[in-house]
Amino acid sequence: MAKKKTDLSQFEQQLTELEQIVQQLEQGDLSLDESLRQFERGIQLSRQSQQQLQQAEQQVHQLLQKDGQNELVPFTNQDDEPA
Repeated sequence: MAKKKTDLSQFEQQLTELEQIVQQLEQGDLSLDESLRQFERGIQLSRQSQQQLQQAEQQVHQLLQKDGQNELVPFTNQDDEPA
């Protein structure tokens, strides 16, 4: 279970760093060289995060198949439904 918490923590850290990079790039205060470095880092973080999400999705598919369900049902947040 510790590995899963570490993975989640790493994912959250990557998203936080990516958000910071986006903010820096949007402000436009960086030099061209620094902007390119930050953009490159942002792409790396985006790809890593996407890979982690795909792995999580694959695990969900595997778990659903083990439970005899072969179809994903769209998630609806009960808080989003009108009262």
